[in-house]
Amino acid sequence: MRKKMRREPTQPGEILLHEFLTPLGLSQSKFARHVGWTQPKVNEIVTGKRGITPETAMVLGDALNTTPEFWLNLQMAVDLFRAKKSHKQVKTLKRSIN
Repeated sequence: MRKKMRREPTQPGEILLHEFLTPLGLSQSKFARHVGWTQPKVNEIVTGKRGITPETAMVLGDALNTTPEFWLNLQMAVDLFRAKKSHKQVKTLKRSIN
């Protein structure tokens, strides 16, 4: 039996802001300069307008001493939650016995 998740998982950008940038005393602009991104790119990640790609996950992992998988798993949880909301389930295939 599947357990239904009722609320959307926390966005990776929210984790970036509240668990990393704020505690480190870093603004989005300072972080962007540090990793070689634009400030709008960081802001789009923080506000959930841009998702985490494998390349983005690798940069975040390097800069924040985490793994790329950490960031990709956060993104996957959000993506899967959203997909499940609009998914129309199909019947399971059954093996025919001859």
